[in-house]
Amino acid sequence: MNRTHMHRTQWQPFLKRWSEEWIRAHDPEQDAPLDDAVVRDGWLGFPPASEARLTAAEARLGRPLPSSLREFLAVTDGWRDAGCFIYRLAGADELAWLADTEEAHWIEIYEELAGEDDSDDLADDDDDGDDDGDIAESDDFEDSDEAAEAAILRRSLRISLEADAGVVLLDPEDVNEQGEWAAYWLCSWSGNGPERFDSFYHLMYDQYAGFHALRRPSGATRDEWDAKVESARLDLLAGETEEPLAVLEQASRFGHERADLLRFQALAMLGDRYTLPVSRLTDDDKDGLLLRNSLFAAELLPLLAAEKISPHLAELRPQSLQLVLADYDSRRRAPGFRPSFGNPEFDAAVHRLLGRLTADPAFHVPEPATPVWDPERQVFTLSVQATLHAIDSADAGEPAEPVPTGTPEERRQRLLDAAWPELREALRLWRPLNEDHIAPVSLLVEPAFAEMLTEERGREFFAMRRGARTGQGDR
Repeated sequence: MNRTHMHRTQWQPFLKRWSEEWIRAHDPEQDAPLDDAVVRDGWLGFPPASEARLTAAEARLGRPLPSSLREFLAVTDGWRDAGCFIYRLAGADELAWLADTEEAHWIEIYEELAGEDDSDDLADDDDDGDDDGDIAESDDFEDSDEAAEAAILRRSLRISLEADAGVVLLDPEDVNEQGEWAAYWLCSWSGNGPERFDSFYHLMYDQYAGFHALRRPSGATRDEWDAKVESARLDLLAGETEEPLAVLEQASRFGHERADLLRFQALAMLGDRYTLPVSRLTDDDKDGLLLRNSLFAAELLPLLAAEKISPHLAELRPQSLQLVLADYDSRRRAPGFRPSFGNPEFDAAVHRLLGRLTADPAFHVPEPATPVWDPERQVFTLSVQATLHAIDSADAGEPAEPVPTGTPEERRQRLLDAAWPELREALRLWRPLNEDHIAPVSLLVEPAFAEMLTEERGREFFAMRRGARTGQGDR
C-alpha cells in the first residue's frame, strides 16, 4: 500500500464498501443494534462537511488540515465504527487538540510514566555513591520514550470521539513530503504505546484490515484477496519470493488463513522460523479448517509437537488440538517410529542422507536445538548442539572420513555445506500433497536440516524445476 492520502472520489467507494461489509458482518445476537440511518442508507458515515465548515475548522485550529482527513470529511462529516474498537470519529466541528479535551488525562499518564522512568535512572546513578553528573543525567527525561510520547500527545489533534479505552490522534509536527500528518492509535489494553501510521488514511486502512481479520465478512474484498493469494502461490512456485511474500503479508493482515499457511512455508524454507511460528497458524484456526487439511498431519503437526511453549499456553489450545498432539507424541515415542518427510521417493532420499549423518557416534545431539543469532548472516538459526563426522556421500557403506580440524562449529558448517548438494537433489523428488503445499517444511524438525536450509538455499529450492505452477506434476 503506497498511497499516502485519498481524494474524495477515492474515499467514497472505499467507505461505501466498508459500510456494506460492516452491515453484512453484523450479528444481531451479539452486536449492538445498528443505527436506523445506517440500515436505511447502507452508510456508516454522515452527510459531507461543506467547504465553509472545513475552512471554519481550520481557522479555529490555526492550521490547514492534512489532505487525507480533509478529503475524508468532504465525503462524510464523521464516521461510525472505524474498525472494531473505534466507535466514532469526529466531524469538522468536533475536531480538537487533545490537551483541550476531556481526554487530556492521556497526556498526564505519559508525563507521569516519563517522570517515573527518570527517577529510576537517577536512583541507579546514585548507587555509585558519586553525585557528580547526577543532575546532568536528569536530561534523560527529555530523551525517554515516554517523554517523547508525552510530547506527541501534548501537541496532537484528537479525531476520535468514542473508542474502546483508546483515542485516535494526528501529529501536526510529524509531516511527510505530501503534507500528511502522522496518525496514532493509542489504547490502554494493547500493552504498547501510541501506534504510529504514516497518515490518517494509513490508520483507516489498518482498522479496515483489522475488521476483516476479526469479522471476516464475505464480499468483494474477500474475493479479491482470494485471487491475489492464489496468484502469489503460483508466483512462489515459479521461483519468485519478494513480491508474493509481500502480497501474502498484506492478505494476512486481512485475516486470510490460506495466506498465512503459504507464507509460513515460504518463510520457513527461507530460513525464517520465527516471524510466523507454526503455533500462530493453529492459534488463528478459529474454525478448525487447518486441522482438517491433509497438510496439517503430514507437515505441520511434527513441527508443532517440536515447538517449545509453556505448559500454560499449551493448556489454552483447543481440546481437539491437544488430543491430536498427545496422540502424535505417543506415536513418536514408540519404538521403531520413523518420521515421514513426504512422497516415497523424496522420503527415501532424505532418510538415506539423514542416516549417514546420524550413523557415526560422533553425531550426537544431547538436547534440543535452540535459536541462536548468527551475526554474519543476520538471522536466527537452529544450532545443532553436536559434533558431526564427515559424510561419505559417494557410498553409504564406506567408513566416514576422519573429523576435520577446527572448532566444532567450523567442522559442523563444513559438513552441512558438504551435505547440501545431496539434499538439493533430493528436493527435486519432492511432490506436494495438495495445492496449499508449497514446501517440505517437515524437514525442519531435524536440527541438521533446519540449520542447512538458509535463505540462499531456500531461494534455490523455489527456483528449482519441481512441478507445475498448479503445484501438481512435472513441468
